[in-house]
Amino acid sequence: MQKLTLIIGALAGGLAVMIGAFGAHALKASLEASGKLEVFETGVKYQFYHSLALLLIGLLMFHLEHKWLTYASYSMMGGILIFSGSLYILCLSGIGKWGAVTPIGGLLLIMGWIFTIMAIYRSL
Repeated sequence: MQKLTLIIGALAGGLAVMIGAFGAHALKASLEASGKLEVFETGVKYQFYHSLALLLIGLLMFHLEHKWLTYASYSMMGGILIFSGSLYILCLSGIGKWGAVTPIGGLLLIMGWIFTIMAIYRSL
């Protein structure tokens, strides 16, 4: 699980850079016209922050109990996919219903942080 967490964290971080650059250059005009540029940027920011969190979790797995960190890893992965993914789809499709999915991803991200806290608390 350590290796997968580190790989997904690095992959998600690289994708955040690419998606952010694509939004800033190729999509900027259409995102501004639709009033969705800030929403798109929020998706990129949260993807990048939580990619770094996945890398941290992967490194912590070398030193702390795995069970809670495994839960944290899966929660962060799902949270990135659902939170940022739903914002990207919302911006690109214009279908507002995708905004209702975003909080599910947010809850997964929060759970990932809570699981990380649990791992640290129970291991030290």
